Amino acid sequence: MNANKAVTLIGIGDDGCIGLSSRAVNAVAGCQVLAGGERQMEFFPQFSGERIVFKSGLIKIIDQLVELSEENNVCILASGDPMFYGIGALLIKKVGIEHVEVIPQPSSMQLAFARAGLKWDDAELFSLHGRTREGFLTRIKRFAKIGCFTDDQNSPANMARYMLEHGEKQWRSWVCENLSGPDERIRQFDNLEELAACDDIGPLNVWILERSLQGWVSPPAIPNLHEDQFSKRMPRKGLITKKEVRYLSLGEMRLRKDSIIWDIGAASGSIAIESALTAYEGRAYAIEVDPESIQCCRENLKTFGVDNVRIVEGRAPVVLETIEEDPDAIFVGGSKGSLKEIIDVALHRLKPNGRLVVNAITFENIQEAYQTFKEKGLQVNVIQLNISRGVPLAHYLRYEAQNPIHIFSVSKPEVEETEL
Repeated sequence: MNANKAVTLIGIGDDGCIGLSSRAVNAVAGCQVLAGGERQMEFFPQFSGERIVFKSGLIKIIDQLVELSEENNVCILASGDPMFYGIGALLIKKVGIEHVEVIPQPSSMQLAFARAGLKWDDAELFSLHGRTREGFLTRIKRFAKIGCFTDDQNSPANMARYMLEHGEKQWRSWVCENLSGPDERIRQFDNLEELAACDDIGPLNVWILERSLQGWVSPPAIPNLHEDQFSKRMPRKGLITKKEVRYLSLGEMRLRKDSIIWDIGAASGSIAIESALTAYEGRAYAIEVDPESIQCCRENLKTFGVDNVRIVEGRAPVVLETIEEDPDAIFVGGSKGSLKEIIDVALHRLKPNGRLVVNAITFENIQEAYQTFKEKGLQVNVIQLNISRGVPLAHYLRYEAQNPIHIFSVSKPEVEETEL
């Protein structure tokens, strides 16, 4: 053990001590406290010092280990590479890197790709273990190869059925169970139907997915979907934000891949869907009061296979109180006569430096939006957008004008001013 480090964090595989380096073995031999999961601790039945088995209350156990490390050498056992979806980051945050030595093993993810004979430097890696599957379909749209940790609820078979229900079919996959253990098993499934029917997958597994469609290319970074692709209510030309307006509005929202978005007056959900596709690790809330529009929104979510949008039924601003997550960006496309009140709540709930974008068509809403922002002393960016599209006329091409629209956008101040 490094004399300057009170805590040694050791990665260990299912092959136990045989896979450990001499440095790791010596660290265990020289420590007075050994901690880890029950499975890892079973590899050291001969250890005679204090033994601490991880069960529930991990943070309390780490606090206990920190206290013990003041007078003892402590070794902690963890699966594979503790710095890859493991305990490492939490431990170092509590103890400080100056007091911790990390001795990693190959992670189970690394072993899985090796067993499948696949390179993994071009794969998207994430975990469904102990997490919701929400957003899984949206996230995988961008990638050709995926490595994933699973659990009982989000098992490979359950996730395969989930994908098939939403039209995701063109994948082959590998399920790698009990890696480096005596009962290691690697199985390839040429299609998701075969995997969905499999009922004998063990709980300790890594799931690899690779697209089976030849020539597949990732979708564009900016979806820019035409409004005709959406189901919508049909008074006149349909209640939906036109794609050119969406393009500029989404740009003004300044989305990141993990942004939380509110789409107020979502109607068909076009802004919510495009923002969710852009923020594929985040989430969008589609807030709408009209039942017919809500149904259209649900249909569009299924059509585009987007599963990181939550529909919030009700009238803003009152229903906004039911949303627990504060947003990074808010889009207001409809207000039902409550624009000022919606702006008030939006600016209150936005995270610091968050973006608020308001689309206004009527003279009344244009005036109300501008006056509200002016009264709040906010620097507002205003775009008046007049779009004409080329449409065929016999053997010719003519322009067809769309409704002009104002796009207001502001940033929430990092520190809100308070009255003295």
